[in-house]
Amino acid sequence: MGGLAGKHVALTASRKTEEMEALLHKQGATSAVRSLQGTVIQDQETVTEAIISGLATQPDWFIFTTGIGVQTLLAFAEEAGVKEAFIKQVRSARIAVRGYKAKNALLKENIPMDVVSEDGTTAQLVEQLKEIDWNGQKVIVQQYGLPSPTLEQFLKEGKAMVSAWLPYIHYAPKGETIDLFLEELLEKKEYDAVCFTTALQAKALFARASETGRHEQLLHMFAGPTVACAVGKVTAEALSEEGVRRVIYPKKERMGAMIIELGKFLEA
Repeated sequence: MGGLAGKHVALTASRKTEEMEALLHKQGATSAVRSLQGTVIQDQETVTEAIISGLATQPDWFIFTTGIGVQTLLAFAEEAGVKEAFIKQVRSARIAVRGYKAKNALLKENIPMDVVSEDGTTAQLVEQLKEIDWNGQKVIVQQYGLPSPTLEQFLKEGKAMVSAWLPYIHYAPKGETIDLFLEELLEKKEYDAVCFTTALQAKALFARASETGRHEQLLHMFAGPTVACAVGKVTAEALSEEGVRRVIYPKKERMGAMIIELGKFLEA
């Protein structure tokens, strides 16, 4: 039945878990859903105020990181009656983009882009931005759910003036919920693999592990008996940023492809 036969896999997602479990069970694995997604809530009032007040100044750069983030900013601007003015402001600045979904959202508004990270990772975006002199540049960074320490630190080290806009704010699951999962992982050693479908899930797990003094123990576990598996390169990057050195993920970002890739790795 392949590499998944007899393996026990944790799914940290909150959606499409039945489909993923069906794929795992078909290949002989058992599974448990341990959602770490938490909740993501719009912060419309704060961001709308930032958009309106920002129209009085001219940023040198906008950096967009997600398609839904771009769409939400445009929707907030439209509701406030300033969409045309906001688009005009964005077009007059230089634009950097992480990922094809953000790129497509901007193309719909005929907004040209100067720098695009085609693989969707912050690492590639930062690499491309290293050629630019950021000293004194006014930069607005659109994030999703959580700030991006890697990107913001890079810009601040270049002496840019950075403002972060989060159209959505992520609230992690309750600490005790994650603690129960950490106990299953680290003390009971119940899982052969853990599948992550968003960066938020990975960040929530490692944030709680750090708060409770178990970050290094978690890294040791993922280096040894338990495999960290990601749905795609962006989620894999979030795990790598936490220090996980072995992350399995498919070339094409699909949940089914993730399960297949995990099976191939375990079989090998």
